Amino acid sequence: MPETSASRPASTILLLRDGAAKEVEIFMMVRHHQIEFNSGALVFPGGSVDAGDQEIVKRSDLYSGGEGLSEADRGFRIAAIRETFEESGILLARSKGSNTPIDAKRAGEIADAHRVALNEHKISFLSILADNGLQLALDTLVPYAHWITPEGMPKRFDTWFFLAAAPPDQLGAHDGRESTDSIWVSAREAVEGGDSGRFKLPFPTTRNLIRLAKQPTVKSALDHAKGMSIVTVMPVMTKTDTGRQLRIPREAGYDGEVFEVGAVG
Repeated sequence: MPETSASRPASTILLLRDGAAKEVEIFMMVRHHQIEFNSGALVFPGGSVDAGDQEIVKRSDLYSGGEGLSEADRGFRIAAIRETFEESGILLARSKGSNTPIDAKRAGEIADAHRVALNEHKISFLSILADNGLQLALDTLVPYAHWITPEGMPKRFDTWFFLAAAPPDQLGAHDGRESTDSIWVSAREAVEGGDSGRFKLPFPTTRNLIRLAKQPTVKSALDHAKGMSIVTVMPVMTKTDTGRQLRIPREAGYDGEVFEVGAVG
């Protein structure tokens, strides 16, 4: 059996808006085909918690809504907001002293001025926040799921999934580097696309989309998530005569325990 690597802390955001067809829509991106992990897949914006996120954790003047959260929890949320800004240009932040999110115009100005340099590691996210008088809005994120990559995989992540209402008129756009396309799509349409082959969906993405599709509005989705008890999921994979099976805890709330995930390659 291959040696198990340590799991890397990571986080992702399901950015939600109410769609025209009375369905919740989610901002999703297609990962670049040259990316090592989940290449070509339709995913939510997100990525690993890095050292810069931990520096922001220590600067309580650079975020609001972190009361009652551990340093680790704050790190997951800060990374989720940073990665979402890097990958989509959508920024969940407030001006210091304000209780309302920055508007689309201000977010666009900040993205135009700094997003490329941030992605090229020429400027830190901490500097962008400090120089623009911003505080990350940690309280806009609602924990939704916690998945850990199965043991035995070469790359493993300990990932928190968060829900957040997309700020009004912040539409998002892929960065052209890690992602090559972006769409607002209903959970139902994304799952149907995965079934038809239109989209390549990772297993955790599919399960979370199916669960989200049960909610008719952003408010109902957020309210439901706030009332949930999060059960950590680390799938166990077994090979069968017909393909592969993944086993997850039934109490995690994904309508089952054993799932067929395709033929053995």
